[in-house]
Amino acid sequence: MVTKIDGKRLATKMQTNLAKKVKDLKQTYDIVPGLVVILVGEDPASQVYVRNKERSALAAGFKSEVVRLPETISQEDLLTLVKSYNNDQTFHGILVQLPLPRHIDEEAILMAISPEKDVDGFHPVNMGLLWSGHAIMKPCTPAGIMEMFKEYNISLLGKNALVIGRSNIVGKPMAQLLLDENATVTIAHSRTKNLQELAKTADILVVAIGRGHMITKDFVKPGAVVIDVGMNRDDNGKLIGDVKFDEVADIASYITPVPGGVGPMTITMLLEQTYESALRKIN
Repeated sequence: MVTKIDGKRLATKMQTNLAKKVKDLKQTYDIVPGLVVILVGEDPASQVYVRNKERSALAAGFKSEVVRLPETISQEDLLTLVKSYNNDQTFHGILVQLPLPRHIDEEAILMAISPEKDVDGFHPVNMGLLWSGHAIMKPCTPAGIMEMFKEYNISLLGKNALVIGRSNIVGKPMAQLLLDENATVTIAHSRTKNLQELAKTADILVVAIGRGHMITKDFVKPGAVVIDVGMNRDDNGKLIGDVKFDEVADIASYITPVPGGVGPMTITMLLEQTYESALRKIN
């Protein structure tokens, strides 16, 4: 019988423990982890995501600030704001919510964030540390997936892992984190030939391709562990993943649902990394 990986339950457990650690940090060292989220424009999905981040940060006892900016803000003004938070010692994590308006160079903004405060793990310095096996800040979604594997005692040692998707946010860092745990890793994408046949050889299948219900049972090896990173809307506006859950659950050993799977873990890891950033200030 398949085991549903309950990301929501795990996120609640981790955030409860985190709140205790934050309380101890404040009592012992008078340090409160600070997280600032910068939101540009009125993108509805970003608004919801930022609101959830703020709620979780406050519940864990963080100093939380959300800066909401008009879509018309200049790149220069946004860079100035980011640099001001780099210099503000009461904030240990800076996150600029993506996507940004077209007139703003996302890479320039991400580059401007201090690597020490880059709790999204997207700065080239942090990506380089990740790929060299010395990660400090990790992209939050892949980091959250690794916590799921630990929680459910899913061994990655020597397993064939296929990551479908090659973004800097999920696909590439996910592959490296799997390699770090001694899995044998393949990265596939929209132009991969014979994707179905390749997927059926995977013991661990991580899907982050952004196509609703693309992965059916015909792509999945019986007994595989299936992690669905997809967040899509069907014709009725219902949130669905990249994996056809009802079909694949019949043959997988473990599977994440959408919603309630990977999503809650992303915010959890953002908070964990902000806490770790604050902890490093003790020394």
